[in-house]
Amino acid sequence: MMDKLQHIQLLILDVDGVMTDGRIIWDANGVETKFFNVRDGHGIKLIQRAGIQVGIITGRTSPVVDLRARELEIEFVYQGSLRKLDSYDDIRQRTGLADHQIAYMGDDVIDVPVMRKVGFSAAPCDALPEVRAVADFVSAHGGGMGAVRELCDLLLKGRGAWDELVAQRYEL
Repeated sequence: MMDKLQHIQLLILDVDGVMTDGRIIWDANGVETKFFNVRDGHGIKLIQRAGIQVGIITGRTSPVVDLRARELEIEFVYQGSLRKLDSYDDIRQRTGLADHQIAYMGDDVIDVPVMRKVGFSAAPCDALPEVRAVADFVSAHGGGMGAVRELCDLLLKGRGAWDELVAQRYEL
């Protein structure tokens, strides 16, 4: 597993069930709300500091996702992507990266085609069994509950960047 992680230059994430716990909350005015984990966001910022790009491919469309992506300076954001392989291929073409240089975290069957193609695939522990079965790594945490952070930390450790970016900076 660590050998695969050394090559990763881009992490692509699903949103609902990965960056969030999968709940979609609508208020009486029809405004959608999602819950994002601050530790997941910090993990994303850490891997960006290590030179790993981040992208999002989600089947739904939500202004909340655009806001979160802007806040985290996520460059590649594909919403309403029901054929995630098409979005994945576009990102790969835009970055010039090979499959083995890309990691992906998903939680539902719509994510499996991309997970089978990338160099490293991951799933939250509460992903569907069919998704966990194809994942190289299954987080101990659920979607929106630290799964993304756990994967980010693993990527940093796999690249040998953990000590420089985290342990030394925060005096661990």
